[in-house]
Amino acid sequence: MGKRILVQRRGRGSPVFRALSHRRKGKARYLPLTEDERTGVIEYTIIDFVHERGRGLPLMLIKYDNGDESFLPAPEGVYVGQKLQQGEKALLQVGNIVPVRNIPESTWICNVEMRPGDGGTLCRSSGTHGQINSQSKEGTVIQLPSRKTKTIHNDARAMIGVVAAGGRQDRPFLKAGLKRAFMRAKGHKAFPVVRGVAMNAVSHPHGGGAHQGPGKPTTVSRNAPPGRKVGLIAARRTGPRKGRIPK
Repeated sequence: MGKRILVQRRGRGSPVFRALSHRRKGKARYLPLTEDERTGVIEYTIIDFVHERGRGLPLMLIKYDNGDESFLPAPEGVYVGQKLQQGEKALLQVGNIVPVRNIPESTWICNVEMRPGDGGTLCRSSGTHGQINSQSKEGTVIQLPSRKTKTIHNDARAMIGVVAAGGRQDRPFLKAGLKRAFMRAKGHKAFPVVRGVAMNAVSHPHGGGAHQGPGKPTTVSRNAPPGRKVGLIAARRTGPRKGRIPK
């Protein structure tokens, strides 16, 4: 009962469904740790702000004193020509990059590393920030934008401040065409995504019938063939969770 469904076509990795990575300006990551950064402080200057297609926040092009250049997500409040610091002894001001063990509790941070030297993986979306909750020898506990907490290495780096473009999510698209153009720039070429129950039976296991509905249980085996493997794959349980019945 194999069907060439959307999930299967995307998984093949054909050029139609590949992200447009050739349009990107570069990796928005911290440069690898240096000895000067481990023991003291290095300075960098904001050269320019750059727009990248498919990215919902501005990038800042920075240049270090030794001539190295890099892209980083821009925090709110910085400007072109501003000199900022990075390292063990950097000051606690917006835009500076500091190890999390040196950042006081309740400080807002962004572009946070999970492991020292990974370049920054957390709190990078527009308008987001994390917060230092507590610090100990085992690690630093930060609160993520989702309100969940995560423990990271004390030597991981973070930028002080909030990522710029915070009002982007509040602006509606208003037209389906604008939404499609936005998703295409991000590499999501299969947009809009059609529901399986709205398709014909030949196109999807949930399709067909006089009314829109799966017509069968949506749980499917882990060993189902491609084209049938849609819905709740190897689900342990389904339905809403019920509270414990009082005795």
